[in-house]
Amino acid sequence: MPRLATPTRDALDPAQQAVWDRIASGARGGVGGPFTALISSAELCARVEQLGVFIRYECSVPMRLREIAILCVGQHWKAEYEWYAHAPIAAKQGVPEAVIAAIGRGAAEIPFDAEPDHVVVGFVRELLRSGQVGDEIYRAAVALLGEKSTVELTGLVGYYSLLAMQLNVFQVPPPPPFRAPWR
Repeated sequence: MPRLATPTRDALDPAQQAVWDRIASGARGGVGGPFTALISSAELCARVEQLGVFIRYECSVPMRLREIAILCVGQHWKAEYEWYAHAPIAAKQGVPEAVIAAIGRGAAEIPFDAEPDHVVVGFVRELLRSGQVGDEIYRAAVALLGEKSTVELTGLVGYYSLLAMQLNVFQVPPPPPFRAPWR
């Protein structure tokens, strides 16, 4: 049960409506998930959404690897809505179902079919686990992505962690009958 009432555009103040309209008319095509909580603060919602446009749609990390990283963040924080929204996108990006399922379970052994997937999962998991990454995984990420994209991958982890926390604190559920792989 969500802790905040699901907002409707008509019930919002003018500043919230302006943010709502920008989100609804943008790449997302509607206001959902974490933005149903974030809209309570028009200023925060607007800034988070703009960062998200860059992270999700424009950053230099290849989309397949972005989605794998997002799954790792969703699994780490047990953010069901994040998983609900991004597991299908990862599948459309060619991530094998066995890899998606293993990430969802938090499995130590993942049946990777591509080395870049392995590097990104290792980087994201280590960053989330310790708040840092060791030299070996750092060098592997930079060799794979370059410095700019490694910086952007780190930003992606932070951005989706922020969303996961909003989803979890305000108990924003995915639509039924969705069930997260860690449950």
